[in-house]
Amino acid sequence: MTMLLFAWICSIALAAPDAVRSGVFPAGSEGYAVYRIPGLAVSPKGALLAYAEARKHTGSDWDQIDLVLRRSEDGGATWSPQQVLGRLATPVTQNPVTASRRPPDAARITYNNPVIISDAKKGLVHFLFCVEYMRAFYMRSTDDGRTFSPPVEITATFNQFRPEYNWKVIATGPGHGIQLKNGRLLVPVWLSNSETDPHHPNLLATIYSDDHGATWRRGAIASRTAGEVTNPNETVAVQLANGHVMLNARSTSTRHRRLILTSPDGASRWSQPRFQEELLEPICFGSIVRYGKTSRRGPNRLLFVNPDNLQRGGQPGEPGRSRDRRNLTVQLSEDDGATWTRKRVIDAGWSGYSDIAVTPDQSIFVLYERGDPTADRLRIVALTLVRFPLDWITAGAP
Repeated sequence: MTMLLFAWICSIALAAPDAVRSGVFPAGSEGYAVYRIPGLAVSPKGALLAYAEARKHTGSDWDQIDLVLRRSEDGGATWSPQQVLGRLATPVTQNPVTASRRPPDAARITYNNPVIISDAKKGLVHFLFCVEYMRAFYMRSTDDGRTFSPPVEITATFNQFRPEYNWKVIATGPGHGIQLKNGRLLVPVWLSNSETDPHHPNLLATIYSDDHGATWRRGAIASRTAGEVTNPNETVAVQLANGHVMLNARSTSTRHRRLILTSPDGASRWSQPRFQEELLEPICFGSIVRYGKTSRRGPNRLLFVNPDNLQRGGQPGEPGRSRDRRNLTVQLSEDDGATWTRKRVIDAGWSGYSDIAVTPDQSIFVLYERGDPTADRLRIVALTLVRFPLDWITAGAP
């Protein structure tokens, strides 16, 4: 089997000849019903690393799930064969929180929330993930993402939260983590202490490593339900020009805007959360990345992508409840996220979770859940890769 296995399946122009897409993880392939929770990272040597949850049967969050990865050295033109990562050699028990939600089948184990961090300072690729939303693991690659070390359990890092928050469910990311200028590896996480609902209520925090993945520590709790903020959870991070870290978080808040908070080091002294008016929140994971290097004189560009929609079935929708996942849109900020001035629709149809990355040649890539356009809801047909340059966005609407 060669790198040509998934060579630009169904390449289609998206509103301009310089934006194209291709199916990377088609639903129904390799024995999996559907692929979800896309992640995208650029290795230290510039390879694209596309990864996801491969869901075996129903496609639910608590399905039998494996974590899979593909690698491309030519900007997504061709991909390596799919490999399964992180599978444990010892038996795993199901999370008791889900006892009433699925059959007690020992084979139906949920591997979830894969996160990759590219370590440019050491030439490593770090891989974190969870099992049954109650155990966390770490692996690393020393050959640019081709192979990985055996999983090492880091659940003890999450146990450091227990004196403050007796969690029942934990999750890394999803999406990608980041490396700060000082070398720190940083991953947003969310936790839930519910005995009955696997996901709510919840709060968000970070974990970090200052020794290139050898050990991991917890950060301060960054946000929890308080005031207008309700259930902050799946979060992405970016380092700002001043060295501070900004979190961009999903929540179920009735404002239906993305939640923003900052820290000087990504682990402590978090600011009071605020809502970013330009960034709509249909209650879905979104992703953020820096474009180009930071500069004192600017512009300091950030890119954000999510389903830019607040309607449900063509109607306004109920406050604090999910809206239709469609109209995937990329937005541009040129002032380090203070304002967002340009936007361009990537896919006006059904479209869900997405992750965004920028390669050394400044090409922009988005890997996203693409839906069946003939369906009356989001029915994922593939995790699809889109590639475009910055001027494709700046040609969009202000």
